[in-house]
Amino acid sequence: MATYTPMMQQYLTIKADYEDAFLFFRLGDFYEMFFEDAIRASQELEITLTSRDGGSSDRIPMCGVPHHSAPNYIEQLIAKGYKVAICEQTEDPKQAKGVVRREVVQLITPGTVMDGKGVSEKENNFLVSLTELEDGFGFAVTDLTTGENSVTMASRFDEALNEMYSLGAKEAVIESTLPEQYIKLMKDRCNVAVSVETNDSPAQIPGDLFARIHDLNLQRSFARLYHYIIRTQKRSLDHLQAVRRYELKNFLKMDLYSKRNLELTETIRSSGRKGSLLWLLDETKTAMGGRLLKQWIDRPLIDRQKIEERHEMVQVLLERFFEREDIREGLKEVYDLERLAGRVAFGNVNARDMIQLKKSLQQVPMLAALVQSLDHSYSNKLAERIDPCDELKNLLEQALVEQPPVSVKEGNMMKEGFSAQLDQYRDASKNGKTWIAELEASERERTGIRSLKVGFNRVFGYYIEITRANLQHLPEGLYERKQTLTNAERFITPDLKEKEALILEAEENMAELEYQLFNELREQVRTFIPRLQTLAKCMSELDVLQCFATVSDKRRYIKPSFSDDRLEVTGGRHPVVEKVLQSQEYVPNDCRMGDASGRSMLLITGPNMSGKSTYMRQVALTAILAQIGCFVPAEKAVLPIFDQIFTRIGAADDLISGQSTFMVEMLEARNAIVHATKNSLILFDEIGRGTSTYDGMALAQAMIEYIHDNIGAKTLFSTHYHELTVLDQPLKLLANVHVRAVERNGKVVFLHKISEGAADRSYGIHVAELAELPPDLIKRAQQILEKLENQPKTQVETREPEKQSAVQEEEAQLSFFTSDKPAKKQKKEETADRVLRDALLNLNILEMTPLEAMNKLFELQKNAR
Repeated sequence: MATYTPMMQQYLTIKADYEDAFLFFRLGDFYEMFFEDAIRASQELEITLTSRDGGSSDRIPMCGVPHHSAPNYIEQLIAKGYKVAICEQTEDPKQAKGVVRREVVQLITPGTVMDGKGVSEKENNFLVSLTELEDGFGFAVTDLTTGENSVTMASRFDEALNEMYSLGAKEAVIESTLPEQYIKLMKDRCNVAVSVETNDSPAQIPGDLFARIHDLNLQRSFARLYHYIIRTQKRSLDHLQAVRRYELKNFLKMDLYSKRNLELTETIRSSGRKGSLLWLLDETKTAMGGRLLKQWIDRPLIDRQKIEERHEMVQVLLERFFEREDIREGLKEVYDLERLAGRVAFGNVNARDMIQLKKSLQQVPMLAALVQSLDHSYSNKLAERIDPCDELKNLLEQALVEQPPVSVKEGNMMKEGFSAQLDQYRDASKNGKTWIAELEASERERTGIRSLKVGFNRVFGYYIEITRANLQHLPEGLYERKQTLTNAERFITPDLKEKEALILEAEENMAELEYQLFNELREQVRTFIPRLQTLAKCMSELDVLQCFATVSDKRRYIKPSFSDDRLEVTGGRHPVVEKVLQSQEYVPNDCRMGDASGRSMLLITGPNMSGKSTYMRQVALTAILAQIGCFVPAEKAVLPIFDQIFTRIGAADDLISGQSTFMVEMLEARNAIVHATKNSLILFDEIGRGTSTYDGMALAQAMIEYIHDNIGAKTLFSTHYHELTVLDQPLKLLANVHVRAVERNGKVVFLHKISEGAADRSYGIHVAELAELPPDLIKRAQQILEKLENQPKTQVETREPEKQSAVQEEEAQLSFFTSDKPAKKQKKEETADRVLRDALLNLNILEMTPLEAMNKLFELQKNAR
């Protein structure tokens, strides 16, 4: 560093503390980057890479962005998962001795972004922390934009990983000792930026944050997060709410694979919202409601009483159409109270934000009255919690004009009458400008020069301008010469200078005073933050409930009922597919399992593209809709309350982790089999197709038997292994169903209807024909299929084979030995033929596995020779 200039030494010293971030180093009107930062930033931001002399023999790579457009460039870097440290000048350059002092005033990271394009209005921007403890993992969550804070305990790392994925966390704060394989999984599975914070001491945390948290381990988990925020943001965090503890066991559990496969909040193919359950349901009118809706979808309830309370409120809103429509209209005018409160605390709120806050509060009394008019126990409790914050609304109405400027330093924000001193300045400015206009008119009259004008610029102030052609008409000594131009002369008078001083002083003082008044107003609003956050929760809850009622009304959903074990859905429909089909009619299907039907497993067979996977997802989504408090797409629905849902649907290699389709399939299957309970729902689609036929069939059968005998979970198992359909005999809780298809004139027609019993064929070649494979290829496939179908069928192994008689068993064994005693050749051959024939006739082929059949055939062939 000794070879660099003092300024570059300063840069390198600061950069050493922020090695994992781009350092935006303020130089005049630009933020500059140097060395490796400059090279990478020029590539990521597509800006010009230059160089400068830094005191060493080599020129230093450099690039920069204007300070006024820096937010756009910062957003681009954050969106790509980078961090940006903002380094500002912290002393006046005119008073600095040597290099101007500079400090990092904020570290912007993916999890600490407060506004801009990187923050979606209907999604939380969660920052999480993970702390490894003796009995599991402490998991803390915050959203700086709203001030929400919560903590929980995860008994295993995969539970913490699932929660991280579910929240859509943007950044994870960890301890430096966390194993590398955990960090890799977090990055690969959840796509989070990872940061390290070593301080996890609760001692310095404000006491009100831990008002409801007394467990030291949970305090440590949140303390790590809090210290990271304080260290990076370097500003007030008054909007942080008291930390709330939640238990993972109090919600329906779904691992990240299941949430992805069911496409709850985004689709597998495009990773977009359209086509997901969230897309279908989102009839919310506020950003707060949109975020809460996503949270409810990610965490369905398992408490029957709470679920039924939501259903009752949805029923009331469904029946009270006019009140519901008035509520929807009122909510349209409610802005994002949570994030407005966050901006107030963070210090980046402006006058237009305050006007949004005022307009939102103006809607609250009407909304509270509408909720009260519903006259239901749930709505009455909700109405009692709604705080109109009248004092704050009145303050904002008195203080601010309706259309203030964006900048808080330009003035013109405050209403007349709010500040007597401000009114005096405005009067002086207004009257001074009136005097200037009158002066121009009087001087024209006095001199007879009609083109005389009074003007202003920032360098010379106010002046009287007369063109050169008219100078001859100007009396000598009337004005004091100020500036000479090519075609005119500019003059001043003592009176004009006096008025100029008065006007400029008033305007300068006005802007400064208004900025001071606005800051005072912001501090007053800051005291209302807890009440605003409570109000925001009420508004968002009301918004989601009206959303459920609106969707249920629009899409003909019905209120489900609950049973301890029975699952009976009549006329069920896949909610998303039904919406996508629009004018085309969706074929509804029934599903029955549980105590009334005497079965807990359905083995689903049928052609490809016939709708097996859709049917399976439909059952799961119906359960999820019911447990978040929404009505369901069916004619009738009686459901158990599931504690977990596991899915194994679809096929994809996990290239990042180097895992094949089959390995991913087995890992997802293992997760379900190890963790499922009797109260869980399991969806297995085409298990075993990623390996050989015999291996796949053996694994599929073994899984079915294991779930049937050891778990008892309600299970939908689709397969193309038609040999497995015989399992309904030994497995009493398993039933066969199939998706119907008919063949007409050699063409297959899918009916998309679930019927009892097993399918007789798969129609795979017909599906290939629909995909327009070459005709010759289709014809050849049919020929091969005919040959294969004429061969003996392989059968699965049942678990209770019939016992052979002792005589048959003895005769069967004779064929394996050759007698050493001499005998006549004819008699020997006859005996061998009889034994071989009897052994063959006595084989129980229907109860042999394919591998056992091949081994037996090999032995018989060997003995025959």
